[in-house]
Amino acid sequence: MPTTAKRRSPGHAKRAATPPSRADEVYEQLKRDIADFHLLPGDRFTENELCERLNVSRTPVRQALIRLQQEGFVEVLFRAGWRVLPFDFNRFDQLYDLRMLLETAAVQRLCAHEGPPGPLLQGLKELWLVPAADRESDAAAVAAMDEAFHQTLVRAAGNDELARVHQDVTERIRIIRRLDFLKQMRIDATYDEHAKILRAVLARNADRASLLLRTHIQTSQVEVRKITLHQVFLARQTGAG
Repeated sequence: MPTTAKRRSPGHAKRAATPPSRADEVYEQLKRDIADFHLLPGDRFTENELCERLNVSRTPVRQALIRLQQEGFVEVLFRAGWRVLPFDFNRFDQLYDLRMLLETAAVQRLCAHEGPPGPLLQGLKELWLVPAADRESDAAAVAAMDEAFHQTLVRAAGNDELARVHQDVTERIRIIRRLDFLKQMRIDATYDEHAKILRAVLARNADRASLLLRTHIQTSQVEVRKITLHQVFLARQTGAG
């Protein structure tokens, strides 16, 4: 038995500490490039160009591009490399609709729970029920906090499959959702709306919590669409200059 344990331990530790693959790193970098409009909708590029810019071999670049292709961000052109696809707002609208259904279902389950709030909801209280002077103002930080707020609400409902599907939707809309926090007024509104949603959940008022949540998501969806179009325009103007 001791010998067997020694044989298993190193292998187990190695698997637990496995870092992201080179393809994962390239995928994340290219997705950031698209989100930050360093790669604009309609831009064309080749795998060799990416290999030179990112200083990687062709295999991880190809793997990352195939993954982005499956998610609808790029397309392969016959004998002409790759192209960044325009934002498919119909697809994003469908994902937002799905997100709304998932989060509303989670809130309904949360409000049906009895007893004191669990640690996940307590953590949300500490982050979002704060004085205006203590609010975060950095757009990137608020975007991450906003995503975590909604994911935590879903996880707190206690349905692992619901949380898994919601996580997938979150990954797919992140590229445009983060643009909702480029204006201070939207950051302020997010704090106010999250606080109202959270208070309704803590009060076990399912109808009010669901209504506030749906309104919050719909407003964000409209703002993201407007901001995205504006940012693409500005990025193109800057590139032309």
